[in-house]
Amino acid sequence: MNSFLLRLCISLLFSLGTPLYASAAQIFITNYPSEANAKVYVTKYQSEANCIVYDTQYSSDNEPGVWFYTKYKSDARAVIYYTQYKSEADLIVYFTKYKSDARCRY
Repeated sequence: MNSFLLRLCISLLFSLGTPLYASAAQIFITNYPSEANAKVYVTKYQSEANCIVYDTQYSSDNEPGVWFYTKYKSDARAVIYYTQYKSEADLIVYFTKYKSDARCRY
């Protein structure tokens, strides 16, 4: 895993662990790979994933692996680009239906 991706994941993890005012990882999806902090591939298999992600509707959820999608790039902690190819990805994610399953492993 490249060092930028590792720093991104660690910063997301630490931002979620801050007291009371913490919020879910603010994510903005871009259509352009050149403006993304990370290229993300979504897998169908939990065992392939670097992160198991729970998609929330509430920015106040503050657990590791919980993502909240923002409308505006300026509000985001991370800008991601979803790729169709696993070989291009910096991060492989699996979306879970249960918030208790959300986590990242490095």
